Amino acid sequence: MTDPAALPVLVVADDLIWASRLVAAVQRAGATPVRIGSDQEVSLAIEVMSLEEPVADPEDEDPFARPVAAIVDLFGHRYDGVDAVKGLRQAGLPVLAVSQHDDLETRRMALEAGALRVFSYNKFFADGPALVERFLTAPLAEVDTLPADADEDA
Repeated sequence: MTDPAALPVLVVADDLIWASRLVAAVQRAGATPVRIGSDQEVSLAIEVMSLEEPVADPEDEDPFARPVAAIVDLFGHRYDGVDAVKGLRQAGLPVLAVSQHDDLETRRMALEAGALRVFSYNKFFADGPALVERFLTAPLAEVDTLPADADEDA
């Protein structure tokens, strides 16, 4: 994509611990996390992404910057993770997802919905900032070369 500095990245997570870890990984990669955590917020983000002109407060010196990517925790309680992946991909965002290592069905559904990669929580906890930085700086064709753990390819 580009230099990750200050790029807005949607973080779709409603679990306090995982939301904090995902936000921290985005920040450590040099990007700006925009955390959302409900079906309504996901729907609003998708709607805003479909507008031709960015939405901005006229008194705000910083115009709205469209997110360049999203990271989705597939096990949200206030949203459907697979639906979030599908909607965000349809809105044009590249999406990484995180999931439980042993839930192969959810992993398969997320990939079918358009997630570029699905990482286990363990892999993301260990290597999150590096994964996010690589995701944001690699051309989309190269995202498939992100380092994998054995769980993810099972």
